[in-house]
Amino acid sequence: MSIPVVDLADFLSGDPVRKQSFVNQLGKAYEDVGFVAVKNHGIPDELIADLYKYVQQFFSLPSDEKKGYEVPGLAGQRGYTSFGKEHAKGSEAPDLKEFFQFGQTVEDGDPVKEEYPENIAVEEVPDFTPTFRKAYRAFETSGRALLQAIALYLKLDEDYFEQQVHNGNSILRAIHYPPITHEPKSAIRAEQHEDINLITLLVGASADGLQILTKQNEWIGVTSLPEQIVVNVGDMLQRLTNNRLKSTTHRVVNPPRNMWHTSRFSIPFFLHPKSRMSLACLDSCVDATHPKAYPDATAGEYLDERLREIGLKK
Repeated sequence: MSIPVVDLADFLSGDPVRKQSFVNQLGKAYEDVGFVAVKNHGIPDELIADLYKYVQQFFSLPSDEKKGYEVPGLAGQRGYTSFGKEHAKGSEAPDLKEFFQFGQTVEDGDPVKEEYPENIAVEEVPDFTPTFRKAYRAFETSGRALLQAIALYLKLDEDYFEQQVHNGNSILRAIHYPPITHEPKSAIRAEQHEDINLITLLVGASADGLQILTKQNEWIGVTSLPEQIVVNVGDMLQRLTNNRLKSTTHRVVNPPRNMWHTSRFSIPFFLHPKSRMSLACLDSCVDATHPKAYPDATAGEYLDERLREIGLKK
């Protein structure tokens, strides 16, 4: 399935007609599908290539060296999480993956810095941490532009999200699905789930496998061209818009048997606001036909609840 493609250059062009066209295309796609492919997203190809190169070097390290970067008590929010620790909400089966998470670096004296653990530097791969820091900022910039467009589509001020996502609790996650070495119990590498955050930006997974659940209840493989990133709605944005924008269920399936010997790498950026942001349904999204579907909660409260549900927090 080719998901709708939008061109971020239209939004940033300075041309009001192109900008409004982008807003309309993005909003309609998020109401209908929940996923888009974005071209001219502003994340340089060479940075993406470096990111994957150093990620692969990290996951090639011996297990005991990787486990040196696994910090108890952080609920996987920084550093390494070993194979089989996370599972989808409502599923007991662990996902067949290991991952590394890199978070916000507060550089302007914002007191929110106290809420965030320090990032964990990887010593064995010297370029890993600086590359993650640079990529994190590039994803943030692209994500903030997309949120501006979403705000306009919802008839909000263009900068509605700006103060909430500045120094927000976003996460850059590098995922490794190792080769399959024996008959798996399931055809699924990562069980069906929805993302927790506002939007997710996914750049260049190294192999096919991502599928989304359509409104017709069919699983469809998602592909995008190499110069595009895939961006989907998360549950926080779905809550905020009272289900107007769709947080689409998705999963990662095992490759064909002849590809079992290969690894799959994936690097999503989960764009989160600050923990204090209210996710109370927008008044403009609530009416007699669409009564309020969710209780009020802050982003921090909701994240905490979900981390417990997926097994990362006790």
